[in-house]
Amino acid sequence: MTESTNLPFRFRFRVRYGECDAQSVVFNARYADYVDISVNEYIRVLFGDYQNLLNQDLDIQVVSLTVNYRAPARFDDVLEARIRAGRIGNTSFTVHLEFYRYGDGLLVAGADITYVLIQPSTMTKTPVPDAIRKTLEEGAPGVLLSHAGEQVQDR
Repeated sequence: MTESTNLPFRFRFRVRYGECDAQSVVFNARYADYVDISVNEYIRVLFGDYQNLLNQDLDIQVVSLTVNYRAPARFDDVLEARIRAGRIGNTSFTVHLEFYRYGDGLLVAGADITYVLIQPSTMTKTPVPDAIRKTLEEGAPGVLLSHAGEQVQDR
């Protein structure tokens, strides 16, 4: 699962046919799904089961998502999301993602998503605890998680 600590956390997935539009490229709105899926895997690696946050009366809510498109991705491409923390404020934090096409390394899109940390019991925002801040700052360098099936399996 670990390849190189010089790279940020990486998550690979394959573009499915239903995610493409009439021009045979990934439909722009699908990138919000890609961000969500990728960040969920990142959060799982950083904090374990999402329930671990909820058990601390903590949750995250999206307040901003920006996507910048660079090149088309197509059906059956394997995309690699590279993820690292951006700004970590008092009650919010930003996660930066870059989506590369696996194989040729073409940058397909970049995204920034900002979350506010809340207490579900009161539905109010709350300061980012020091332990969570530290974990976000450290990230998960060198960790590679793949759902793409791009690796050849020994039989």
